[in-house]
Amino acid sequence: MFQNIGIPGLILVLVIALIVFGPSKLPELGRAVGSTLKEFKNSTRDLVSDDETDQEKSNNKNEKSM
Repeated sequence: MFQNIGIPGLILVLVIALIVFGPSKLPELGRAVGSTLKEFKNSTRDLVSDDETDQEKSNNKNEKSM
């Protein structure tokens, strides 16, 4: 979806954000977006590691039953 934005599109989005939110709110908005992405990344990593752990447990059970 965002593959085709390019530099001019990114600059346009930043200018529109600057106009809409103003220079005083932009750092707060950036921090909020950053913390949200960090939390999403950590949650995704936890889900993936839980799935891998469950798969390892089921593989170990299958090996023991044989």
